Amino acid sequence: MRRKLVVVAILLLCLGSSLVAQENAENLGFSLDVVWLFIGAILVFIMQAGFALVETGLTRAKNATNITMKNVMDFCFGAIVYWALGWGFMWGKDALGGLIGTDQFFNGPMTLSIENGNFYKNWFFQVVFAATAATIVSGAMAERTQFKSYLIYTCFISAFIYPISGHWVWNPDGWLAQLGFHDFAGSTVVHSVGGWAALMGATVLGPRMGKYIKGTDGTVSVKAFPGHNIPYAALGVLLLFFGWFGFNGASTGIATVGEGGIWSGLNIARVCATTTLAASAGAIAALIFSWIWFKKPDASMTLNGLLAGLVGITAPCAVVSPGASIVIGLIAGVLVVLAVEFIDKVLKVDDPVGAVSVHCVCGIFGTIAVGIWANAPDEGVIGLLHGGGFTQLGKQFIGILSVGAWAAVTSLVLFLVIKAVVGLRVSPKEELMGLDLSEHKSEAYAGFQIFTNM
Repeated sequence: MRRKLVVVAILLLCLGSSLVAQENAENLGFSLDVVWLFIGAILVFIMQAGFALVETGLTRAKNATNITMKNVMDFCFGAIVYWALGWGFMWGKDALGGLIGTDQFFNGPMTLSIENGNFYKNWFFQVVFAATAATIVSGAMAERTQFKSYLIYTCFISAFIYPISGHWVWNPDGWLAQLGFHDFAGSTVVHSVGGWAALMGATVLGPRMGKYIKGTDGTVSVKAFPGHNIPYAALGVLLLFFGWFGFNGASTGIATVGEGGIWSGLNIARVCATTTLAASAGAIAALIFSWIWFKKPDASMTLNGLLAGLVGITAPCAVVSPGASIVIGLIAGVLVVLAVEFIDKVLKVDDPVGAVSVHCVCGIFGTIAVGIWANAPDEGVIGLLHGGGFTQLGKQFIGILSVGAWAAVTSLVLFLVIKAVVGLRVSPKEELMGLDLSEHKSEAYAGFQIFTNM
């Protein structure tokens, strides 16, 4: 009898130890997931500095302070309005058949539980994505936008425009998510939304003074305004490249190995590999293509080619092979050069840094790439080249058109209202002087002679 009791006691002890070990393992896994998501969010936050340097380097010296201020403040304003409103619209309880979230506004639980911890870790990761969508517009509208008007815009895109379309795709109850539309890290959700807003803003704002000069014979010549600091732009691009490992890599959501299949922590390495290869291929393609076209290897085109590869791989990075990622990057690198020339010289839309070409055009291409090269049967995402037919490709086009229409129309209305109510553009005198002095009474390069002619 005693032996039986001893055996039972040992079995109960082993069972208890096993349960404790399992609970500890689950807690450890949750902690690792939180740490990885926080590291990813910090990497994406660094991209804000990258955008600031790229835009500053590719524009004129007399506007450097203004560019810097916009990139700092669009995050600060955006973080607050995204917490207050944007998070609820994007991740709140679904309403109207997958169109919009309806709760979790001004959310801030104080009890430290797993559920509340999930809110904080997810909000911190998502807010830096919202900031990325907002700051894309800064470069396209550079050198002639009123600072106060830009701040109004950035609040609206972070609170309403980006979160609502984001709800459609990334909220599990969103209508595009239910349809099967795939955008792993935001070629459409983040980059195309920001790119469409940039196109609408630059169109409503009009070109910089002296950009398009009409001759006596009626022909229009296009004047280039070279950026004042290519090393700044290169450093910014490298910071963006660095941050993109968080942008794409941490979009896996978890760092531990569980039942997530392709979404598990094991996928982080492959996502980062495809991201690296696509970016490298994009830079190489833009370098060679611009070299052939312009007879010289163009630095700004090459840098934008790298970014084009990154934007292009953002949607399909988790569902394509390394070889496919190189092809995607090569196409994006050529596409961005063609888009910059087309938008500048055919559409006559003045985009000083090529933001529309990089983020809108290549964001659309990256989303289409899912429907062509995806090979993830476990997730039901199979592209045309792997036997999936046109099913996934059709879903991708539906997502592109619907999100594009939403972002373009709402942004156009927003900029027209801002223009009518508070004004959108600085005066010709202020533009000629430079926005550093006219908007901020501050010089980025105090003590140096800055030429303010066009």
